[in-house]
Amino acid sequence: MKKGQIIEGVVTRMDFPNKGIVACEEGVCVVKNAIPGQKVRAAVHKARKGKAEGRLLEVLAPSPLEQESPCPHFGKCGSCIYLSLPYEETLRIKEDQVKRLLTPVLSRQEEDWHYESVKANPAVFGYRNKMEFTFGDEVKDGPLALGMHKRGSFYDIVSATGCRIVDEDYRRILVCTLDFFQKEREAGQPISFYHRLRHEGYLRHLLVRKAARTGEILLALVTTTQTAGLAEREMLAAWRDQLLQLPLQGEIVGIMHVVNDSQADVVQSDETQILYGRDYFYEELLGLQFKISLFSFFQTNSLSAELLYNTAREYIMESLQTKEGQIVYDLYSGTGTIAQMLSPVVRKVIGVEIVEEAVAAARENAALNGLHNCEFIAGDVLKVLDTIEERPDMIVLDPPRDGVHPKALLKIIGYGVENILYISCKPTSLARDLEVFLESGYVVRRCTAVDQFSWTGHVETVALMSKKS
Repeated sequence: MKKGQIIEGVVTRMDFPNKGIVACEEGVCVVKNAIPGQKVRAAVHKARKGKAEGRLLEVLAPSPLEQESPCPHFGKCGSCIYLSLPYEETLRIKEDQVKRLLTPVLSRQEEDWHYESVKANPAVFGYRNKMEFTFGDEVKDGPLALGMHKRGSFYDIVSATGCRIVDEDYRRILVCTLDFFQKEREAGQPISFYHRLRHEGYLRHLLVRKAARTGEILLALVTTTQTAGLAEREMLAAWRDQLLQLPLQGEIVGIMHVVNDSQADVVQSDETQILYGRDYFYEELLGLQFKISLFSFFQTNSLSAELLYNTAREYIMESLQTKEGQIVYDLYSGTGTIAQMLSPVVRKVIGVEIVEEAVAAARENAALNGLHNCEFIAGDVLKVLDTIEERPDMIVLDPPRDGVHPKALLKIIGYGVENILYISCKPTSLARDLEVFLESGYVVRRCTAVDQFSWTGHVETVALMSKKS
């Protein structure tokens, strides 16, 4: 295959996270966002050392497995790739992906290991508890849009008025906000969305968070300070009042205005003003209560997070067995969910997290739940490990997508603890790190995948490792 060549072939499988493997006369080509069984046409944009990658141009024939998608934005929106497949088939794809990545590594160990079937999402639709919608336009100089990035585009936005991975409250808040600012523009207000190339404009994002258990809703409008000609205070008050009149299943407990003048396309705060209520909400997980602020890290699927953490707890309890008085390190601890889950069955949990706001939330949540044997330290795991005097009996890892820093990995292995639990949101990173653990005398006992993000290419994986006898 050569760069620029047009190929046609059938997608034989999906590699993590969204790589369709297309078999054609010229060989094999990786085409993102294609679905197994589809016959596709693609343009080769990279070909070297016998490997080729292509861009999807057209689906010539659907997969025999496909059915009508329940979402009107499917195919345009860049979020979901499997919405035209039966849910059971998406689970099979994700399970195969994880097995294909981990089996070459784990087959090198002599000890038996058990890969358990993938665990299904308890809520297949409407499962997200946090969404960051972006303002923009779907086509150049088109009408105002608010929603998700168009598939394959950094600039174009699809108005996600019918999105199925959130519930009806999200959709009503989105439609209300979009209609409000469209009417303001029509009435002569000089409102434009933030252009990522020119770094000009006012409207940036709409951030919505909703607790699955309590139903409390927190939301924020993110804008720049480019307010020339705008009656901003009156306009934001009117937007707030319209939101509060919406018939929602949940309850809005806080509305905020966040100012962000960063050129990067990220949701962050230079300044935050409360327009209504408070700047936090409460969620319940595994019988524990969590106070969550607008930017606090928290698993974005509450019900599936319970499944994930219950799986982790089962693995941990199996490894602890009858041992008492253990000290556990919870590394990359976020807001301390795992630490608080372990608190009743161990002597002490020490959590380490680099995001200071998350550490503050973890301390507050532990106090809220009456847990006094949890210590949370703010800092980089690589550096903090050198400062902790109490040595661990077990280590729990829940690192970011890129996995554990190589130097931190060696420090973790250096403790020589009997058991390590690794929770990963990127199985390619997990496979890489497991190689190091296996070379250092650990073996994997149990492993499974948890589908926290239905219809997308993402999957969580849990692995329990033990030190060789």
